[in-house]
Amino acid sequence: MRNLLKKCYTDLFLSKRFFAGIGLCVSLFLFSFFLPWLADLAYLCFWIFAALVLVDGLLLYQPKKTVFVRRDLPERLSNGDDNELHIYLENFYAFGIRAGLIDEIPYQFQKRDLWFKSYLKSGTQKTITYTLRPTKRGEYIFGQLRLYVQSPVGLVVRRFNIGSEVTVPVYPSFLQLRKYELMAISHRLNEIGIKKIRRIGHSMEFDQVKNYVQGDDYRTVNWKATARKGELMVNTFTDEKSQHVYCIIDKSRSMKMPFEGLSLLDYAINASLILSNVALVKEDKAGLITIAEKTGSVVPADRRPAQLGKIMAVLYKEKTRYLEMNMEALYTTVRSVLRQRSLVVFFTNFESMSALNRQLPYLKRVAKFHLLLIVFFENTELKTLTEKPVQDVEDIYIQTIAAKFAYEKKLMVKELAKHGILSILTPPEKLTINVVNRYLSIKAQQKI
Repeated sequence: MRNLLKKCYTDLFLSKRFFAGIGLCVSLFLFSFFLPWLADLAYLCFWIFAALVLVDGLLLYQPKKTVFVRRDLPERLSNGDDNELHIYLENFYAFGIRAGLIDEIPYQFQKRDLWFKSYLKSGTQKTITYTLRPTKRGEYIFGQLRLYVQSPVGLVVRRFNIGSEVTVPVYPSFLQLRKYELMAISHRLNEIGIKKIRRIGHSMEFDQVKNYVQGDDYRTVNWKATARKGELMVNTFTDEKSQHVYCIIDKSRSMKMPFEGLSLLDYAINASLILSNVALVKEDKAGLITIAEKTGSVVPADRRPAQLGKIMAVLYKEKTRYLEMNMEALYTTVRSVLRQRSLVVFFTNFESMSALNRQLPYLKRVAKFHLLLIVFFENTELKTLTEKPVQDVEDIYIQTIAAKFAYEKKLMVKELAKHGILSILTPPEKLTINVVNRYLSIKAQQKI
């Protein structure tokens, strides 16, 4: 009995119906001062109300087997994606219950109104599904589940505190990674925006000799094999393999700019992970370098099964620095780590021509030894400003400045092209598709 009273003291709450009942009783007692015949009715209502409260409390607290609640969390969450979470409820009461559930999600989501209402009949189960979209990598702590249960009487509410704190890591976008991997394996990348690139000429990588079928290029006929076998045979070729693909990620302050909750660094990390995976599927070797005021992490190019896990482990903990990027350190690292000609995809951001000109001498040196692809970002806010209707002189001034900066970005692409450096100017939301498209184009054109 003592334990029951202790539970009631800590986990019992009063519902709106309870306060409505109290209000009715108090009103009857007040009116009985003016209408004495109401006194008996007031006492009757009060004792009936008290009995209902007692019965309601016993219904909720007396049974040993009440409700079962479980939160199903994934081992890790995917940054920038909608992650599904599930809460399983089961009612063991002998009657139907009205339930309200609060999930104490991590503070990073800044949500305090995650409230789920449900009705469960006796002996039934229900699964509540909802999504969370993290925008930062790192550790996220989930608190307890708070379940509030009402019986059919509905005068009191019993609270259940379920579980304890659980820490879940948020990794770079592995959900997108899986999608691109499946598409690459099944040759269906065009379904998500990846273009089919027309192959120019033949790859030099010999695959096999096979029987001629209608539509094969007659220039690939293997006359020696044809003479030996007595039927037409042709050579087949495949994409060159084991080419080195390095993603270089700028972690300086220029990558701190936010877009739809994610920083440019996070977009670059997600795109690097997906590009590395597509390169591994295409049997190339993927590597990674991060750079800020000094060289950060270096993962030499490889195509072993564990390579993608190494890259993900490095990208998980990378953070934006608040200093300028050291291009001299980057050039030194590239020359010491990259031992053969490679495709170098450099994720960075230039806000002005002067910023590009400061780094251009080092970029030209890298481009002498490797195929360099510079990936930088459009400022989508500038595009919005230039398309906004003009209403006064101030708007004209703002639009002019915005158009100047937008034009400078296009000039940067032309300036890089002058020196034989490939580039992609892309909005953040289209970064991954544009980068994978360019990689497949480079492979098809045999530029590496």
